[in-house]
Amino acid sequence: MEWMAWTTPTAAFFGAIALLLAGMTVWELRSPCVERRGFLPIATTRGDRLFIGLLGSAYLHLLVIGATEWSIWVASALSLVWLLAVMRWG
Repeated sequence: MEWMAWTTPTAAFFGAIALLLAGMTVWELRSPCVERRGFLPIATTRGDRLFIGLLGSAYLHLLVIGATEWSIWVASALSLVWLLAVMRWG
């Protein structure tokens, strides 16, 4: 049986997602949220915005890498900005 070879960046990425989910769980338990409307066309909770933000960040990252000659760091920065914008104002 072959095992997946985890690189340090891959492990850090999935570790960060796990920490983000754990943090969101603690936040929800300490301060339950209510749905609200932002610039997204639907009413969302914090968890909804996290999911939408992560999904949008992944697509944005792939779009920038595939359609431009920009650095992977630029793509990562744009994706992070998108995630933060959705979490704050989405």
